[in-house]
Amino acid sequence: MKVAAIVPAYNEEHTIGPVIEALLECPLLHEIIVVSDGSEDRTAEVARRYPVKVIELTENVGKGGAMKAGAQQTTCEVLLFVDADLVGLHKEHIEALLAPVLSGKTAMSIGVFSEGRRTTDLAQKLAPHLSGQRAVLKDLFDQVPNLERSGYGVEVALTQFAERHNVDIVRVHLPTVSQIMKEEKRGLVKGLGSRLKMYWEIVRSLRI
Repeated sequence: MKVAAIVPAYNEEHTIGPVIEALLECPLLHEIIVVSDGSEDRTAEVARRYPVKVIELTENVGKGGAMKAGAQQTTCEVLLFVDADLVGLHKEHIEALLAPVLSGKTAMSIGVFSEGRRTTDLAQKLAPHLSGQRAVLKDLFDQVPNLERSGYGVEVALTQFAERHNVDIVRVHLPTVSQIMKEEKRGLVKGLGSRLKMYWEIVRSLRI
């Protein structure tokens, strides 16, 4: 099966490069798609320095909408989603995340941080279903309703849909991988605002 990696990105000019470089090192990927979700910085410009497809959305539609836009641009049977603000990502992590899906063991796998930063490790231990790192069969992804309006609740929507359809989701440990916190990227006030928005969209998805 062919694999397309999709990277939804909103104002991630400082971290998008290393993430793309890690993806380019993985021989299992047939296509890499970066979706700049209405970014106001140089995210799209940085991504275009690499041999990847770049989709530049004119408005910020939210993470779910960006992921949906990327998925619509590929015919690959497997979709790999990774966040644009990862630190410590290597091809071995990508291969491990893809293995359960490519082997036919499951239709969806979720990456869980470990041995990285204490804050991100703890968050994913408490709620692994919120991880943005996952591989999923495109046929399954395309069936999930209203993803374009799910925002940060997209991971909850994907996980709940898979569980309702009896998909045995496989959790894959991603040692030494972590993320930059929103408060670090955007400052305390803006970062906290973004975090509160994320929590609201997650709660909204749980209520659907």
